[in-house]
Amino acid sequence: MLITNTYIAKQFKQLADLLAIEGDNPFKIRAYRNAARTIANLPESLQTRVNRGDDIAQIPTIGSHISAKIREILQTGHLKKLELLKHRFPSHLTDLLSIEGIGPKRAKVLYESLGIDTLDKLRSAARAHRIQTLPGFSATLEAKILKGTVLAKKEGHRFLYADAEPHAQALEHYLKRCPGILDVVIAGSFRRRKDTVGDLDIVTTSHAPGQVMECFVRYPDVREIILHGDTRSTVILHNDLQVDLRCVAPESFGATLHYFTGSKSHNIAIRIFEKAKGFKVNEYGIFQGKKRIAGATEEEFYRAVGLRYIEPELRERRGEIHAAREGTLPVLIEQNDLHGDLHLHTVASDGKATIEQMAEAGRAQGYTYLAITDHSRHLTIVHGLDGDAVLGYIEAIRKVDASLSDLTLLAGMEVDILQDGTLALPDSILKELDIVLVGVHDHFDLTPTQQTRRILKALSNPYVHILAHPTGRLIGQRAPYRLRYKAFFAEVAAMGRILEINAQPTRMDLDDIHIQKAKEAGIRFAISTDSHRADTLEYIRYGIYQARRGWLEKGDVINTLEVEDLKQVLRR
Repeated sequence: MLITNTYIAKQFKQLADLLAIEGDNPFKIRAYRNAARTIANLPESLQTRVNRGDDIAQIPTIGSHISAKIREILQTGHLKKLELLKHRFPSHLTDLLSIEGIGPKRAKVLYESLGIDTLDKLRSAARAHRIQTLPGFSATLEAKILKGTVLAKKEGHRFLYADAEPHAQALEHYLKRCPGILDVVIAGSFRRRKDTVGDLDIVTTSHAPGQVMECFVRYPDVREIILHGDTRSTVILHNDLQVDLRCVAPESFGATLHYFTGSKSHNIAIRIFEKAKGFKVNEYGIFQGKKRIAGATEEEFYRAVGLRYIEPELRERRGEIHAAREGTLPVLIEQNDLHGDLHLHTVASDGKATIEQMAEAGRAQGYTYLAITDHSRHLTIVHGLDGDAVLGYIEAIRKVDASLSDLTLLAGMEVDILQDGTLALPDSILKELDIVLVGVHDHFDLTPTQQTRRILKALSNPYVHILAHPTGRLIGQRAPYRLRYKAFFAEVAAMGRILEINAQPTRMDLDDIHIQKAKEAGIRFAISTDSHRADTLEYIRYGIYQARRGWLEKGDVINTLEVEDLKQVLRR
C-alpha cells in the first residue's frame, strides 16, 4: 500500500475530530491537528524519510509520541487508536464537521439528540426544522446548516486537486515501469487542472495491453478491483479514488487522449465541427470514410480539422474552438513567468514562519521579491496588527529587506473590509505600506447589492491595491458570497485595482469562469499563495493552473513584472 503524506494527515485529522466529539483533552486534540497540518504540507514523503532513517520526531509539531504513530501507520496502514474510536461512532459522523457552523460539540448534540450521523440525515432534519429546537441551535443556524449540506452535495465525492495530485503522480510513476508500456498520460479533469477531481482517467499505449492491465491491477494502493479487462480496467484506491485505465494502439493515442481529457462539451463541439467537414471522429481517430487520417497525436488530431492545438486547460467550450480557428488562442502563463508572491503571512499575525524564513522560502522558489502581508486586527483575526504595532512591523520588514542582496521585501498588509466598506486601518497607516491587500472575512451573507457596494467602497480607497480571495469561497465548505459581477468587474477595471487568484487548494479564488470574465473587463491579476507557512509557497502552481483555465497570459498578471516595474504599478 502506498502511504502518502495526505493519507497520514487524514488519519490524524480524523483522530482529532473523533476525540473532539468524544470530549477528550483539548491539548491532545490540538497536537493531532497541528501534526496533520504539518504533515499535509511537508514537501517530501514521510515514507521516504523513514526508509532513509531520518528522525522524523525532529519535525516541528511531531515529537516522539506522534512520530511513533506515524511509524504505526506506515507499517500497518492504519492507526489502532483511530480504529477503536471508529467502532464507538458511526463512520460518517465526522462528515458533519465539514459543514460551516457545526463543530465537535454540536455534532455530538445532533447525534445524541436526533440520531444524525450523515449529511443526508442532517439535510432532512434541517428541512423539517427539527434542528432549531435543540439547545445552542437557532433558526438562523439551521438555515446556514441546510445551505451547507446542499453545497456539500453539489461537490459530491470529489477530491481537491491537491489531494488527488500525489496519488496521480505516484500511480503514473508506477505505470511507467510496467512491462510493455509505451505512453502514460493522466487525462480527464485532472489534466484540465480543475480545482476538484472526481476520478482519474489514464490513457496508455502498448503492443501488449494485457500485460499493462495485469500490472495496473497489482498496484499496491489498490483496495478493490471493479473491472479487469483486456484493454480497460477500473480500480478503487485506498483513499476511495476511482481510477480508470485504457490501453490503445500507438496510432490511436492522440484521439483517445483527446476524448478522455474532455471536457464533454468541448468534445461534442469538436465532433460537430468535424462532422461539418465530412469527417467521422471517435476515440480511435479521425476517419474519412474508412481511412484513418489522424489520431496518433493530439497536435495531428487538431491539425487535421484545421484547428491550432488547444491546451487542455482551455477545453471547456468557452470560445476556445473559435479562437483556435481564428488564430487568437492565448499564450498561457507559465509558472516560471512569476517573479514573486504578493500575499504571505508571518508570526506577526497568524502565520507560522518568521520574515526571514519566508524570505528563504522565496529564494528557494527563485523569486526576486516577496510581499509580507500580515493581517490587520479585527474580530475574526484575533492575532492581527493595529496602531503602533503596524509601524513596528513595517520597520521589521525593512530591516530584513536591507540585509538581503538578492531579494526585495515589500511591506504590506491584508486589511479587513468592515461591514460598511470602511477599512480596519486608517489611511495614516495605510500610506506607510508598499502594498495593501483588502479582504472580506465576515458578513458573507449580505445581499448581492450590499456586498458589491461594500467591496467597491473599500477598493475606492486610494491606498488599496489588491482584493484578496475575491469571492470568499471555500471549496465544498462555503459558497462564494454573492456579487453583481458584471457591474463589479466594470468598476474594478475603471479603478485600476487588482484581483487576486488565491492559490490555496481549498480556495482557488477567483474561479476560472470569473477570471475569464474579469479579464474581458480589462482587469489585471496577482497570483499569490496566501501562505501562512514557509513550505506552502509551492502552492503557487495551483494558482497558475487556475489562471491558465481563465485564459490568462503573462501580461495579465502583475507579479510577472520585474520589481521596479511592479513598484511603479503599485505607486500608480
